Amino acid sequence: MKTLTNHKLDTIKIIHSHIVPKNTLKIRLQEYAPKIFEVYIPSNSGVKKAIKRGQILSNGEIAQTGTWVSDGQLLQLIEDPEAKPKVFEYNLDVVFEDNHIAVINKPPGITVSGNSFKTIFNALPFNLKKSTELDGLFKPTPVHRLDNQTSGLLLVAKTKTAQIELGKQFENQTIQKKYSTIVIGEVHKNRIINLPIENKAAETHFEIIKVVKSLKYKELSCLKVFPKTGRTHQIRIHMASVGHPILGDKLYGNTETIHKGKGLFLCASEIKFLHPKTFLPTHIKIDIPHKFKSLLAREKRRWNTYNL
Repeated sequence: MKTLTNHKLDTIKIIHSHIVPKNTLKIRLQEYAPKIFEVYIPSNSGVKKAIKRGQILSNGEIAQTGTWVSDGQLLQLIEDPEAKPKVFEYNLDVVFEDNHIAVINKPPGITVSGNSFKTIFNALPFNLKKSTELDGLFKPTPVHRLDNQTSGLLLVAKTKTAQIELGKQFENQTIQKKYSTIVIGEVHKNRIINLPIENKAAETHFEIIKVVKSLKYKELSCLKVFPKTGRTHQIRIHMASVGHPILGDKLYGNTETIHKGKGLFLCASEIKFLHPKTFLPTHIKIDIPHKFKSLLAREKRRWNTYNL
């Protein structure tokens, strides 16, 4: 492996650092790196190219695709000096921001991160102030995901400390998230759904907020949903499994669940966590989207008009 001089180490920008945990199975960097640098390089081929460009360091040395990963090894993704920073000039609703974290209200129809240029990740530098902390991240980084069609609160780390601490809170399931949703049919009682997803335990609680009559759907139920685990599409899968698919869900619903032009009626409306620097309890909440309220009011009005 090539060794970087002290001069070069002082001038390069480190995007992300990772220490390989104990008891990691024997694996080559080419297979290991995609998992730890997923937010920054979302494809295996992209990771291979980054390694070949010398963008990944192993204990301060330029790594190769065949480099073996071992316990305690320091892996660092560094900025490609020839690459222009990707900044998507797209205005986001910033609900909260300080020098360590931010919370944005993600609009529906935009992906958090991925191969596309038009992502939340690429829009964050356009909307947030760069952290002045010594461990400030190269780019603000979301610490969890929301589906493309899901709107609502997205927690973002601005420092390495915040990224690690919030990651631990998610891993320990101490971060509480609440969602608002509208589902098809009349939900009769609050309940807990325990249904494994891809052979992994998954638990969702929900409470009924209101039920309205609807000419098209017979009834619509507005719910507050509390996922206790964070499996992919968990709320959507669980609600469909009990016969109440989310309104607008094209994947787990059917043609009757589509409300043309309105998208998915699922919003992350509350989040509770410990601030990663002060460790003070932090509770952030937004109102449910206007489209939720207007739809329920319109369906109720149409029902009443028809049944007079």
